[in-house]
Amino acid sequence: MGVLAHVDAGKTSLTERLLHAAGVIDELGSVDDGNTQTDSLALERRRGITIKSAVVSFPLGDVTVNLIDTPGHPDFIAEVERVLGVLDGAVLVVSAVEGVQAQTRVLMRTLRRLGIPVLIFVNKIDRSGARCAGVLRDIAAKLAPASVAMGAVTGEGRRDARFVPYGPGDADDALAETLAEHDDALLAAYVEGTPVPYRRLRRALAGQTRRALAHPVFLGSAITGAGVPELVGGIRDLLPAARGDAGGPLSGTVFKVERGPAGEKAAYVRLFSGTVRVRDVVPFGDGREGKVTSIALFDRGSAVRAPAVEAGRIARLHGLTDVRIGDAVGRPPRLARQHFAPPTLETVVVPGDPSGRAALHAALSQLAEQDPLINLRQDDVRQEISVSLYGEVQKEVIQETLAAEYGLGVTFRETTTICVERPAGTGAAVELIGKDGNPFLGTVGLRVEPAPIGSGVDFRLEVELGSMPYTFMRAVEDTVRETLGQGLHGWQVLDCVVTLTHSGYWARQSSAHGGFDKSMSSTAGDFRHLTPLVLMDALKRAGTRVYEPMHRFTLELPADASAAVLAELARLGGVPGAAGPAGSAYRVDGVIPAARVHELEQRLPGLTRGEGMLESAFDSYQEVRGPVPARPRTDHNPLNRKEYLLHVIRLV
Repeated sequence: MGVLAHVDAGKTSLTERLLHAAGVIDELGSVDDGNTQTDSLALERRRGITIKSAVVSFPLGDVTVNLIDTPGHPDFIAEVERVLGVLDGAVLVVSAVEGVQAQTRVLMRTLRRLGIPVLIFVNKIDRSGARCAGVLRDIAAKLAPASVAMGAVTGEGRRDARFVPYGPGDADDALAETLAEHDDALLAAYVEGTPVPYRRLRRALAGQTRRALAHPVFLGSAITGAGVPELVGGIRDLLPAARGDAGGPLSGTVFKVERGPAGEKAAYVRLFSGTVRVRDVVPFGDGREGKVTSIALFDRGSAVRAPAVEAGRIARLHGLTDVRIGDAVGRPPRLARQHFAPPTLETVVVPGDPSGRAALHAALSQLAEQDPLINLRQDDVRQEISVSLYGEVQKEVIQETLAAEYGLGVTFRETTTICVERPAGTGAAVELIGKDGNPFLGTVGLRVEPAPIGSGVDFRLEVELGSMPYTFMRAVEDTVRETLGQGLHGWQVLDCVVTLTHSGYWARQSSAHGGFDKSMSSTAGDFRHLTPLVLMDALKRAGTRVYEPMHRFTLELPADASAAVLAELARLGGVPGAAGPAGSAYRVDGVIPAARVHELEQRLPGLTRGEGMLESAFDSYQEVRGPVPARPRTDHNPLNRKEYLLHVIRLV
């Protein structure tokens, strides 16, 4: 079960309260005091936010709940993404004071799209400014139309605020009306005015909640404990327990990787099917395998060594040295795909001590193991390392982590937007062995063509598969994919078909004394060095267009602020779409360049007297208007033949 929410809604505090209610901990931790069970990183305790997902287990009757506390800040959305694929259900926390916020809507939309059962917990009913009735209306209007309030609040906004659960007859009509949409028998009874027994309504609610058709709403306070026993009952009775065959084929997902004090890797695995035992050799990822040296199961708030882990559980496995986040263990399970867009920002990490570049690269490589979307980009020419980001807070966390855990002081260059390139047309080029200044012992011909948006890179053969050794064919394909990481303007090239049109090689030759003669025999290196020249020549003939990431946004603001906000949108390159009244507010939908979202967020409070709300998420790539941005190349630049050959031949 995942606990998800907008930042500061009270996820971690609710986790503490759930553990306390289950008897796992005797004393409640506090986010403000930095002594919570799940925020174990020193940085998390210092900042008071969750950065890494944490697993903790507790019993509810005969059901074991593996609870995963997830980050709420949008900059750490990748952590949330990895958790979604292993959930049976979720609790979405909403603040009774701040209400439904932009990140809350992004999370709920994703949970609903994936069909994950969700209970909603309206937290902080004891806080001054709590507005439970208004938040319930917003939940129905903005989050989940099929939301069902499970009770009412007394003493709202006071320390003694309490949650009073509904019983038979309290809200039967409203419950029947909500459930009737997906239950024909209930619909008929509702239309005819026939009373439906409360027990029948509860069974229907449980069934629809488990199918993610209805979303029960509990209200309470993680600090005082109000409403938490009722939420615990909802978790036990309304969310589906895991199903899995311990004797079936092995299938699981690695959703977290961490390193211990000695640098050893530990993989957090959700097992959907099968059983893993200590000393088992298990396959994972793309053909890798490893021997499990130890297993830790989560039990009553701590990790306990165990001889095996069966389907339905989460475990920490040691011994899988090459494991990466997102790897499938055994057969790939369901939901093995990304749910959130990749990061669209990038910055260069500058070491405080220039002599520490190697240590910085090693440290960032370890961080990238734990968060693959950091996506390191090594520039060997300028001796620089770039990382991908979701936002500025993530940059600060990387800086503090490098200082605290690795003793490395770093600064960052200005954050830039990551664009992409796509071929504008078709282009072809060929280099023949032994002709026209080709210094490599190989023939390579390539054609580059546009492909449908979202199709990626497709490599095809127009030559006989046996026209040259497979290792040479593979060298060409691998080099094509690597070279397309930097197009004519330095951005990754997407959505194209690359076809091998010509091939040729010199067979293995021996010199007079019988030894291998490199000067007369083709090697895979010849094709690795020649392919970038041919590919970039073909790409130049095809031409490319540069596209920047765009965010789709929804703005809700006071009607009298609409003119000022629309003018600001125009200045930032935003394109408004639908606009008009939305209840007492004014709503504007549209798209805006990802690079300008942060600026809009900063300007919005001043333009709307602090009443504006912005929700934005990556939507698509759109062709750049105006000057085409370029990114410095990190390779030996095959676009400049003379420079490239000087570097490569010297290297050889």
